[in-house]
Amino acid sequence: MAKRQNTMRVLRTERLSPHFVRVHLGGDGFDGFVPVRGHDDVSTDWDTDMYIKIVFMPDGSPVPDDIDATALRGGSGEPDRAVLRTYTVRSYDPVSRELAVDFVVHGDEGLAGPWALRAQPGEAVRFVGPGSGYRPRPDAPWHLFACDEAGLPAVAAALESLPADARGQAFIEVADAGDELTLTAPAGVEISWIHRGGGAGEVGDEVAGDNAPLIAAVRAAPWWDGEPQVFIHGEAQAVMHNLRGYIRRVRGVSAANASISGYWRRGRTEEGFRQWKAELRKTEEQPPG
Repeated sequence: MAKRQNTMRVLRTERLSPHFVRVHLGGDGFDGFVPVRGHDDVSTDWDTDMYIKIVFMPDGSPVPDDIDATALRGGSGEPDRAVLRTYTVRSYDPVSRELAVDFVVHGDEGLAGPWALRAQPGEAVRFVGPGSGYRPRPDAPWHLFACDEAGLPAVAAALESLPADARGQAFIEVADAGDELTLTAPAGVEISWIHRGGGAGEVGDEVAGDNAPLIAAVRAAPWWDGEPQVFIHGEAQAVMHNLRGYIRRVRGVSAANASISGYWRRGRTEEGFRQWKAELRKTEEQPPG
């Protein structure tokens, strides 16, 4: 991720659903935000999975002015030590000069969600970024999207960017019908909402991790002709240990056409999740023996 520090102000907030809050950011810092425009040096549109790393204090206090966000990596969870939390930019509007960032909220659980619920206009938001790594290809035979709440902002942005004649399937796992957000997509993209029966951190193991209903939905989906471009992001156990192998090995989708990654891991903070991912990479890099 580009080590670019920025500070914007909260413009307003919206409660989109029981588990989603949208925070609009802008102000003088907007002019310093440089959107990522693909990796081919000719793209004119920005990537749809742009993300920023927002600085928070674990005790909910304001972020001190002297903190260098670009020097932060990980965090101990100590009340006086700042931490970073990664969030997708839901939309970038150079005309109104604002960013929108969607937060998943579960009452007082976590750090960023409770902040989003109480954020007030004028409040400073320090962050690093943006970074990214994906944008839908307009020439792909078809697209396959799968996500939970954490991946929904990136999937929603991707759907909006597709050409009118695009074909695809999108599977989105949320708590229930109350969290089905309004999405814009071409007529040829089939959107399926999957309900687990509660918030991602509230339900039992029978509908989470290896048993996440998203897994069964993707595996049962019809497989159309041609190699799709795949974007699957969400809880790591469901995505990395279940869907990635299905897409890459069973369906034979090439690495170039498969953006598959865990955005979070059940029962872990972002710091713990980063450690888990590092351990997973080391294990996968070891030669078979």
